[in-house]
Amino acid sequence: MAELELEHPRLIIRNFLTVDECKELEFIHKSNSTVGYRPNVFSTTLSHLIATNSSYLVMPFIPIRERLKDKVEEFFGCEYELFIEFTGLISWSRGASIGWHSDDNRPYLKQRDFSVVCYLNSYGIDFSGGLFHFQDGEPTSIMPMAGDVVMYTADNCNIHSVDEITDGERLTLTLWFSRDDSYDEDGKLVSLLSQSLLHQNIADLCLPVLASSNMYWFSHDQASDHQLGFDICWARLHVLGYDVYISQDSCCDSDSNVLELHAKPVQLVRGNELLDKEFVNILHALQVVYFYCWKASFLQTKEVSIDIKVAQLSDFQRERIRGLKSVLLNDHDLAVRVFCRQPSEENGCTCFEWRGIVAAVAAWEDYASKLNKQIHLQLPYWRTHQSLYTVQFHE
Repeated sequence: MAELELEHPRLIIRNFLTVDECKELEFIHKSNSTVGYRPNVFSTTLSHLIATNSSYLVMPFIPIRERLKDKVEEFFGCEYELFIEFTGLISWSRGASIGWHSDDNRPYLKQRDFSVVCYLNSYGIDFSGGLFHFQDGEPTSIMPMAGDVVMYTADNCNIHSVDEITDGERLTLTLWFSRDDSYDEDGKLVSLLSQSLLHQNIADLCLPVLASSNMYWFSHDQASDHQLGFDICWARLHVLGYDVYISQDSCCDSDSNVLELHAKPVQLVRGNELLDKEFVNILHALQVVYFYCWKASFLQTKEVSIDIKVAQLSDFQRERIRGLKSVLLNDHDLAVRVFCRQPSEENGCTCFEWRGIVAAVAAWEDYASKLNKQIHLQLPYWRTHQSLYTVQFHE
């Protein structure tokens, strides 16, 4: 369904994205997000995915960006005039809100002509609060529902606000479009991709690397020093019911170097059980766990041919885990308030089975390898046109 308001040009499209598109983007965001641009906001940009050796995760965005650009140009009558200025996944957690504003309300934002917000989860199911309001025109309020899209001019014809999130995490794919080609993000992304993939073999496994530790540290005032707060990667695993164990020698006290801990191989813990599988770092473990959350119903039915080895935690291992938490999750209650929706049964991936997690490791590798192959094949065309688009290959 679309609605048009001539004085306040805007378009609302129901079910523009499929359920699986929403779930895939949710997987990408929750396994890669960093502290965002506002309090209680988290973001995942395409440039960040490239910088952390997860370039292949750019691929799912490409067809969605194309469909959105076509629709914006068609509806607002500006065919072949627009460039994508920004593409990003943005989530707002408990306490986040924004008052009345237009999206071009700063001198450094005047290049923005059109805004697009794609809702990836639903009001009343995944979060509470967070209703979107237009100051003038119809509709005055929008209840975010997964798959719906809102498009509007970025100027003061569409001043809007978002209510405070009171529970859960409100997730969107947000794009801004500009008529000024000097703000086209594609050329910059092509350059970053070219540098990132220059020495990578097409068959290489895409194991993620973490950015600087302050990008993952959350506290009440968003400070970068490690005062009371939590590391996003550790916290997201924790609210899903997992702990993390680092077997390599490392100091786990208040003086520990968080960046060094990020780089250590880790193992997953559930209750009193330790999975005998080492992940290259916390981000690798996080991507696999959220992949399992996305694909759990499929993975639980798969036959896993390899042995699943689970050991009982020793007292020494439990003590090391407590030491890690004191450094990386030193405000447990804050992490639960930020990332958990109550009741917890409605939050994220409620199912669990070690067999499914082990199956997710191989399935995630297949998924990453397939997308990595696609991006290597398409990059030469993107370089030529300085644009990210779906390349059709003939059989």
